[in-house]
Amino acid sequence: MKVHEVPPPGDAAGLLPGTQFADAYCIEVPGPPLDAHEATQRMTEHPPRWTEILLSIRNLVVAPFGLKTSGKDEKSPREMMGIFPIISETPDRLVAGFNDKHLDFRVVVDVAAIGTGQQVTATTLVKTHNRFGRAYLTLILPFHRLIVASMLRRIA
Repeated sequence: MKVHEVPPPGDAAGLLPGTQFADAYCIEVPGPPLDAHEATQRMTEHPPRWTEILLSIRNLVVAPFGLKTSGKDEKSPREMMGIFPIISETPDRLVAGFNDKHLDFRVVVDVAAIGTGQQVTATTLVKTHNRFGRAYLTLILPFHRLIVASMLRRIA
């Protein structure tokens, strides 16, 4: 299954006002229909070991700076998708993410019927708050692209 970079959806900026970075990748998935929740669940369940290692390193590095290592917040329990709280959900779209000191982050998973399957698109939206947020974004972007492509392939 091939992952393609595509333009972010037209309404992406409305999902995170002030968005400074947006990208989107899609994959065509044959087979029976699936909704955005199931697609996102397949993307985030049982990640490849190398992504878990990268996330562990990231968490060790950012913890001294007081940054969140997950969107889990005991004060406002929400359903989680991987490490991200679900913000909104319809059968065709799931929006997850959280706000932190250095940046706000959203991942949007859209599912659309095509032919005998679906096209699943993962859009990433980021709004940075300071120099640290901009530096952090610059550092993670090469890994981000690899991780998103790997996660999309897990749907099939």
